[in-house]
Amino acid sequence: MNEHTQQKIGVVGGGLMGHGIAYLLAAAGHHVNVFEPFSDVRVSLPRRLQAIVTLLEDDPQLLQRITAHDSLDRAMHGVDWVFEAAPEKLPLKQKIFTDIEKLVAPTAILASNSSAIPSTEIGRHLVRRERVIGTHFWNPPHLVPRVEVIQNEKTSAEVVQRTIELLRHAGKVPVHVRRDIPGFVGNRLQHAMKREAIALVAAGVCDAETIDIVVREGFGARTAVLGPMEQSDLVGLDLQLNVAEVLYGDLDTTPGPHPFLRDKVKAGKLGMKTGEGMRKWNAGEADAVRSRLSRFLAEQAKARNKARNKARKKVQNKSAQ
Repeated sequence: MNEHTQQKIGVVGGGLMGHGIAYLLAAAGHHVNVFEPFSDVRVSLPRRLQAIVTLLEDDPQLLQRITAHDSLDRAMHGVDWVFEAAPEKLPLKQKIFTDIEKLVAPTAILASNSSAIPSTEIGRHLVRRERVIGTHFWNPPHLVPRVEVIQNEKTSAEVVQRTIELLRHAGKVPVHVRRDIPGFVGNRLQHAMKREAIALVAAGVCDAETIDIVVREGFGARTAVLGPMEQSDLVGLDLQLNVAEVLYGDLDTTPGPHPFLRDKVKAGKLGMKTGEGMRKWNAGEADAVRSRLSRFLAEQAKARNKARNKARKKVQNKSAQ
């Protein structure tokens, strides 16, 4: 099957991640059925999809390729692919995959958007485990290009390659993760940094705002164009080793989540949604952060879309000659 041709795709979950995944696949020309069991989420889906159209200045006609369903049976009818975007609960995901396997063709690929749960465990009880794969989109999936394609212990090489091609054609930047470990690559890196950040604040080295400034205005300013391995090679591994000799033994090694984080959650200080987390927030400040992030990611996404469309037209013109 040519992954560049129009396909029928099922998305399980129309919430935070699911609606963005549905959008980007529809924007790539595919028909998308969204299964969403909760009526309030299902009713709000058109409005949230339209908001993406407005943000990215896309053609609203693409939304006609997305259909919402309250029945898993109807949503999965005839699909070539399934992307699961349900809550991060292993028993729930396992049940969803068991139900889906009974409804789809043997050739349909079953992908999980779990942020940390290995797809090996999600598909543990299925009959055809070779078609199960992890596809970890970053939030929001319609704006952030990277997708981790995680090969588990049973995934076939063909399924990996087809998934990578489908996502690449949809404008994503898929990366092949060869071992199905908890957190994969992106979240392990992100949470390793957060672990040390929390420990620094807990130890009184600095406050949470200082952590954010150091990251945003320091090494974060170059992270978009320079990865950590590139940066290590740029400065030299001899310098990397010298710093490691001094620093690594002093990094936080608290077993499990830091007590500082546990205490925050226990006290109900959950972040912007409660007015306080690592930092204090009023409604205006929280909205400003969300708006800043959305504008930044949208401008990048529009630039990538423009460049991709230009490249496609160039190829089409050459083919027509």
